[in-house]
Amino acid sequence: MFNIIAIDGPSGSGKGTIAKEVARRLNYTYIDTGAMYRCVALKSLELNINEDEEEKIVELLKNMDIRLTNDGKTYMDDIDVSDKIRTMEVTSRVSKISCIVPLRLVMEEKQREMAKKSNIVMEGRDITTVIFPDAKYKFYIDCSLEERAKRRLEQNKEKGIESTYEEVYNSLKQRDYDDMNRPLGALKRTDDQHYIDNSKNTKEESVDEILKIVGEE
Repeated sequence: MFNIIAIDGPSGSGKGTIAKEVARRLNYTYIDTGAMYRCVALKSLELNINEDEEEKIVELLKNMDIRLTNDGKTYMDDIDVSDKIRTMEVTSRVSKISCIVPLRLVMEEKQREMAKKSNIVMEGRDITTVIFPDAKYKFYIDCSLEERAKRRLEQNKEKGIESTYEEVYNSLKQRDYDDMNRPLGALKRTDDQHYIDNSKNTKEESVDEILKIVGEE
């Protein structure tokens, strides 16, 4: 039986960076579930499949090979799409695509299978509530919308992605609403999650907080 560290939180909260470092320090496998949905969104764009063509989108996932590496790379059918899946075009589509119930059911099984192969740190929106509700270690990483928008804008600049603060802010705000109001797999705060406010923490402080809890339990 492998260990599972489940982490949820809103988009841009820093949970990916934190989860990746926790996995590195524990020598666990890091899994970014958001990147998996982004791969489907990217592929649907490349094949000109409309967002409402749900059956075609579900088939995409069934026939797609998604590979995540511990250094943060995402491969779709053996092609490195780490940067492509972070564009504004993909971001604007992924929220709607991730609401497709049959798609989520297929994705859930893929994600649970990953936990049968090694110790994992998995982060997303419904990892603590839907994918692994019985996980021993459950965390909710939060951050203010304003701080998230600033950080995401800086990340976009570093990657050469053109965007304004207003565009990023409004995109994150809409994403929050969509994530918290989806019919299946909504982002939720629960009493059994360890809550971490990453608005003012450094990455190291948030990572240390998680490792301390994991070490104590």
